Amino acid sequence: YLLTLHAFNLAEKYRCPVFLASNKEVGLTRESIDINALPIPNIIERKHYSGTHNFLPFDSGSENSAPAFLPIGSTTLVRQTSSTHGKDGYITTDSEEIAAQRIRLKEKLETNVEEFAFHDYIPGNTKEKLIITYGVTARAARQAAQVGKEREVSVLVLKTLWPVPEKLITTIASKYTSVLVVEMNLGQYVYEIERLLHGKKVEFYGQMDGDLISPERIREALTDV
Repeated sequence: YLLTLHAFNLAEKYRCPVFLASNKEVGLTRESIDINALPIPNIIERKHYSGTHNFLPFDSGSENSAPAFLPIGSTTLVRQTSSTHGKDGYITTDSEEIAAQRIRLKEKLETNVEEFAFHDYIPGNTKEKLIITYGVTARAARQAAQVGKEREVSVLVLKTLWPVPEKLITTIASKYTSVLVVEMNLGQYVYEIERLLHGKKVEFYGQMDGDLISPERIREALTDV
């Protein structure tokens, strides 16, 4: 529910597509929530152009921001194309201008990823082991980390997968001796974790047999970490 609100906000703020990842298990899960108890984000309104000079639809004014929209119904004609173009929206073959636009699109997200690095971090009682996971498997990981009344293992649930929230992952993982990445596949995001945590012990547990990953299987994997 909350990530859907964030997705619309991000699409407006950064003027780009936002993909909300899910799977069958999440889609078929029905629960009641108390909306009044949720930290509902403020709705971000689209940034409109209010200048008086010639309007450039792809001129952000900054490498790490998105350009403003021209209000619909204005007397200014706006051209947009999915082909490579310059700040004015016209197709261009200028290699330097094309490269500058591609780099701007890349950096406006990667530079600001810490602003939308959504996650849950549940610290345990020791600094030995950390589980990193995402999606429906997060519930099993939370339960696996809880032994009786003690939470012996810490859990980091990622809710922003790309751009990879590198600072978030490295900062939290630096506190722990070993990391177990749990994914309901044969290994995808674990390679990003290994890339970031070079030199740290990183283990992987994945499963693709038609069943959800259970807390018991995660506990078994933890014994090998």
